[in-house]
Amino acid sequence: MKNILATIVGLIVASLSVYVFESLIGHNLFPLPEGANPMDMEWIKNNMDKIPIGSKVFVVIAHFVGIVIGMFVAAKISKTSMIPSYIVGIFMLLATLFNIIMLPKELWFTLSDGILTIIGFVIGKSLAQKQITTAS
Repeated sequence: MKNILATIVGLIVASLSVYVFESLIGHNLFPLPEGANPMDMEWIKNNMDKIPIGSKVFVVIAHFVGIVIGMFVAAKISKTSMIPSYIVGIFMLLATLFNIIMLPKELWFTLSDGILTIIGFVIGKSLAQKQITTAS
């Protein structure tokens, strides 16, 4: 039961982290153009060139931070299994992959988002493993 809770909380924390960095910080520092609707995938697809570069950088940062924090929190709650962290990490990797496939982006954006998310998974795994205690 604890591992189920760890997985759910890890996913929630990862998602909230992405939201904070992408929307609250990124969109406030680098506002989207007038009339933009960030919840409308069609608008984003058709207007990717109008989104400020700083906002795109915060999307990449958000995906990186989200996966690291989500995996860490899942392990912190579980304390005995890496499975919740792996589930969170894989879910976040798949979400980033979906984002990369669904939205046309510049090459730098696609590469940095994919590479930093993979690096985030590796760092998240390392931090998570330090939270796991083994019975002696």
